[in-house]
Amino acid sequence: MLRLLVSAILVLVATYSQTFAQDVRITPDTSSYSIEVAGKLVTIQRNQNTNNMLTGDFTKTSRPCPPFCIHPMSAAAGVETLGELELIGFLQAIVAPGNGLLLDSRLPEWFQKGTIPGAVNVPFSTLEPSNPYRDQILQALGGVRAGSGWDFSAAKELALFCNGPWCDQSPRAIRSLVDAGYPAGKLHYYRGGMQSWLMLGLTVQTPNA
Repeated sequence: MLRLLVSAILVLVATYSQTFAQDVRITPDTSSYSIEVAGKLVTIQRNQNTNNMLTGDFTKTSRPCPPFCIHPMSAAAGVETLGELELIGFLQAIVAPGNGLLLDSRLPEWFQKGTIPGAVNVPFSTLEPSNPYRDQILQALGGVRAGSGWDFSAAKELALFCNGPWCDQSPRAIRSLVDAGYPAGKLHYYRGGMQSWLMLGLTVQTPNA
C-alpha cells in the first residue's frame, strides 16, 4: 500500500513539475503582453521551450576591450536605466499612446537580424554632429530649432538600447542627444539590450518577416 502511495505521489510531482516547467511566464501573474505600436499589435512573451539556449553571437562571454568594454549602469547623468519589465512598461505607457519611441541604436544589419518588438532603428552614428541629416532626425523626434540651439520641450520620450552591457552604441547615441540639448529626463537606457532580452527568451521581431 505504501509503495502504491509513493508511486502515486511521484507521478503527481512529475506531472506538476512538467506542467510548471512549460509555463514560462514573464512574471508570476503575466504570461504575455499585447501592445499596439504605430497601429500594429505586438505580443511579448517568453520562449516556452525550457531547453532553449542562446546561439550565435550572443553566446560569447569575452570580446576585445576596447571597443567591447563593460559599460556603467548609467549612460549619462539624469538618464534612467531600465530593466526588462520597465522597458515593457515604457512600451505600454509611453510608446503605445504615441508619446515616445523605443530606439534600436544598432547598425541596420544588426537590426535586420532581430529586434525588440515595437523598436525603430535609429543608428547611433546618425545622431552624431558629423551627420549632415542629424537636424532632420532631431526634428522628427520633436525638436524645434531655437536660434543656434534646440527647443526639446515637445520632444518625444525615448528609450534606447543596443546589443548589451558590452555595446557602446546606445550610450553614444544618448550622449549625442544630451550634447544636442535633449533633456536627460526624457531619455531612458535599456542597458541589458539584446543580450539580456534574448537570454530571458523574450520575443524578437524580425523587421523583414
